[in-house]
Amino acid sequence: MTKFSGKTYWLIGASEGLGRALAKRLSDEGAQLIISARNVERLESLRKEITDARVLPLDVTDTEAVRQAASKIHRLHGVIYNVGTYEPLTTTDWDSDTALTMCDVNFAGALRVLGEVVPKFIKAGEGDITLVGSLAGYRGLPNAIGYGASKAALRSLAETMRFDLKRTGVVVRLVNPGFIQTRLTEKNSFHMPMLMTPEAAAEKLLKAMKKRSFRTDFPAPFSWVIRSLVYLPDFFLYRGR
Repeated sequence: MTKFSGKTYWLIGASEGLGRALAKRLSDEGAQLIISARNVERLESLRKEITDARVLPLDVTDTEAVRQAASKIHRLHGVIYNVGTYEPLTTTDWDSDTALTMCDVNFAGALRVLGEVVPKFIKAGEGDITLVGSLAGYRGLPNAIGYGASKAALRSLAETMRFDLKRTGVVVRLVNPGFIQTRLTEKNSFHMPMLMTPEAAAEKLLKAMKKRSFRTDFPAPFSWVIRSLVYLPDFFLYRGR
């Protein structure tokens, strides 16, 4: 089981919701944290609530900013990519700017960060990578242009990395939560089954990080229902359309 005490983790997407709750739990476990997000004020307020945290403001859509931020970190044991943005968007109301922003933040931002971190982990022969995806990445869902595609891409990236990094000493894991009560899900007008608090979701994520298992989906049984959609034939899903 992974021990966090004395280890340095870079938590990207720490200012709100799940990331903020996770930062507090990791700090409780003795981890030394580097916390990043765009909102400096929220990061500073979080730093006052936890122990041994270093604030490193970051916009993951800015490649040069990511490179500069990574260059300021000299010893790192793990990285958690928890950055995400969401806007409900249906195909009939297509908005390219909105869709591209979601893909840039949720997926391309991970590529930028990992491009700076992974080579160093490989060279060191150790490292811990946690990518926070979504159950929405398992199958195309209504009103999810941009968001669903970006999370599906992140899932594919994690699966490829898991293959490529075996026997390197670098651990890769993918954590796929369901609905979490945050400022993002407040935009939804539909019923969200098994809606979780950020604190409850953080406990699930922390538990996943203590193991070397690749994939963690929650909450059950909602996650089982979503994953079962992958196996349904297309004619069943799209009948009448």
